[in-house]
Amino acid sequence: MPMSAPFPPGANTVVRVVLALAAAGALLTATAGFVWVRTPFVTGQWEPVKQPVDFDHRHHVGDDGIDCAYCHAGAFTSPYAGVPPTQRCMNCHSQVWNRSGLTGKVREAYFSGRPIAWRRVNQLPEFVYFDHSIHVNKGVGCVTCHGRVDKMAAVMQDQPLNMQFCLGCHRDPYPNLRPLDRITDMEWQPPPDPEFGRKIAAALDVHPRTDCYTCHR
Repeated sequence: MPMSAPFPPGANTVVRVVLALAAAGALLTATAGFVWVRTPFVTGQWEPVKQPVDFDHRHHVGDDGIDCAYCHAGAFTSPYAGVPPTQRCMNCHSQVWNRSGLTGKVREAYFSGRPIAWRRVNQLPEFVYFDHSIHVNKGVGCVTCHGRVDKMAAVMQDQPLNMQFCLGCHRDPYPNLRPLDRITDMEWQPPPDPEFGRKIAAALDVHPRTDCYTCHR
């Protein structure tokens, strides 16, 4: 009497389908993870950051015309743009709105000697090296990475600031280059010259690198 098959005829097909679904599921899970970490939910992009003092950039930059470098003086000389010391705030507010409740925390910090605990808006991972000064001194304007800060009530991260974003600019920096006297100009637009960016690159000796050591030291 012939021995019956241990598995039904369609068993091989079922196994193949299960293995294919398992492989597809693993691939989709990995892909979803890569996509997820690039979404604003993870990067914090477009999420206004609440600060200890309600500092409105629309008023200070847009209305009063205060230059970015006045408050963020380290942007042109240091790897870090920095935040202004309270003394810099009091240069104006010792005379302007010096009794307003809106500037009460500024006066308190100044007279107590305790700095204002500003919250960081643009945060790169610790394994990424970034020098702020080299970028602005090579023609990259503030608005390229930080967006129209002059239109933000509360500052937010405008760009994803991930590896793809940085490499995209390093591989083709020319659309993002501008004259050094227009670095902090939020409304500046390049002239209709397709070679303008390359001319700026030549004038400022721009040679962006894409090797790993540039950002991971």
